[in-house]
Amino acid sequence: MTSTFPSDSTQHATRMADVNDDARLNESSWYTTEEVAALLKVDASSLRRWRTASPPQGPPFVHLTGRVTRYLGSDVLAYLRRNRIDPAAA
Repeated sequence: MTSTFPSDSTQHATRMADVNDDARLNESSWYTTEEVAALLKVDASSLRRWRTASPPQGPPFVHLTGRVTRYLGSDVLAYLRRNRIDPAAA
């Protein structure tokens, strides 16, 4: 099975540029806290705070280790869709 996690800092920097330039997520890719924060235009500490809230808030995440957390692109997109408020429909 092939992993889609960034394997080194060069891949990470390239993906950060992609997130910042395109503001699009690949549904089958995994993203770091910093990448998701850049896309949502929030500080990474906000995502960390949301994860540790009781109950947890924000997009679904996976803790790989105590210091490594990843977000699946499709989960982030689903979270945004669920939380979208259309003023015309409200």
